[in-house]
Amino acid sequence: MTLAVRRTAFPSRVTVVVLLALAAGLVFAHRLYRTAEISLSGAVLSVISSYGVEVVPERQTVYFGLGSDTPLGLRMTPECTSAFLVLPLIVVGAVMIALRPRIQSRVLFALGVAAFAVVVVNQFRVLTLVGLVDWLGVDTGYYWGHTLLGSMVSVFGGAAALVAFVWLATRK
Repeated sequence: MTLAVRRTAFPSRVTVVVLLALAAGLVFAHRLYRTAEISLSGAVLSVISSYGVEVVPERQTVYFGLGSDTPLGLRMTPECTSAFLVLPLIVVGAVMIALRPRIQSRVLFALGVAAFAVVVVNQFRVLTLVGLVDWLGVDTGYYWGHTLLGSMVSVFGGAAALVAFVWLATRK
């Protein structure tokens, strides 16, 4: 009896390498990713806010509430970016494709859905923080929006994205 090890097909190998390169890119170019993410926050805020919004990309900062009684600037720090929630999904996706090339298309679809969900959840977290600062003031609103409610949004949203990723990638 011989045990045959299935070799990963060439296109799957390329996909695995591309995903691992993307993961490395998120680590090494996280500043660029945060700049894009805070720019997205600024664009969303400028659409829904009745006050001024200013994005300073080189600082990864969005200023909102300009012209109101509670202006505030939010800086997208490495701890607050969605990049490090997307990163493990990419690595796990690469491993799944390397081990089971047949599921490549499902894994890539699941990865796209989950990554999109994580980015949307992080934007929702920023909007929650902005809304609470507007409603409760800077001190109380920032505390509730960043420390408590914002963390809950990130945890539950990240968990939902992970469940969606696993379900979409492994269902038949």
